[in-house]
Amino acid sequence: MDPNRRHFMLTAALGAAAATTSSVQAGQDAEETGTLPWGKTRFAVNIEMWGLGGGPAQNRIRAAAKLGYPAVEFWPWRNKDLEQIRIACEETGIEVAQFTAWPFTPGMNDPKNHDRIGKEIAESIAAAKKIGARKMTVIAGNDQPGMTQEQMHENVITGLKKWAPMAEDAGVMLILEPMNIRVDHKGHCLYGSPEAVRICREVGSPMVKINWDLYHMQITEGDLCRRMREGWDQVGYLQLADNPGRREPGTGEIDYSRVFKEAWDLGYRDFIGLECSPTDGNAERATERVKAADAAW
Repeated sequence: MDPNRRHFMLTAALGAAAATTSSVQAGQDAEETGTLPWGKTRFAVNIEMWGLGGGPAQNRIRAAAKLGYPAVEFWPWRNKDLEQIRIACEETGIEVAQFTAWPFTPGMNDPKNHDRIGKEIAESIAAAKKIGARKMTVIAGNDQPGMTQEQMHENVITGLKKWAPMAEDAGVMLILEPMNIRVDHKGHCLYGSPEAVRICREVGSPMVKINWDLYHMQITEGDLCRRMREGWDQVGYLQLADNPGRREPGTGEIDYSRVFKEAWDLGYRDFIGLECSPTDGNAERATERVKAADAAW
């Protein structure tokens, strides 16, 4: 890309991001929009983990709408009918908060995969535009034999710098997700907030931020509110599950009411992804626990 055009697009993206943040903070509470069925927090239910009756994604989206959720999130897009998703969202008023654009393998922490990843990100951006999604998760990858963690992270930075202009041009944010390696993702190269924050600051794009999954952060480092404050400039999206168990809020050790208040006080008004499995598969009861955690602050 021409340097002058790159500067123009980056400036435009920064302006758009600032405008979006301003409008969100000014107008997206329950009293003003009337779109929230409870509390202040806007939740995006993960249709993969919640089940919601099974079947194709569009059916699950309609089920999420019946439960009162304003948004959904999901994992891969390639096994889904995007046109039917678009129709279901239009019918219900549901928004797709984010989906997975690049999975664990092959890892973006190995430069030999970067050309392939770049093509997939371009196609994922096109998918995002079709269904109105503003954000897409990208994953760093599992450990590469013969590479140090520092080398792998530098490769992730290199890749994200290559793909950032695409994201800026499209207005679709790439959100990098750190995992936990104690319970769920042993052998993954990126875990905890400090390195994820460092990577995104090095990339330096308003359209490359962190998918800050509070479940993974709790297992890896704890101290959720302070850590979130320290890396707040790089938070692009929040996800949650309680711990232990990866169930809905109110089933484990995390005081999510306190965390919701902290995020609100920091200025977060976007969706929080419910990437958790409802206890006993009961989506209605899990929703009541979500409501209770949100109402408690």
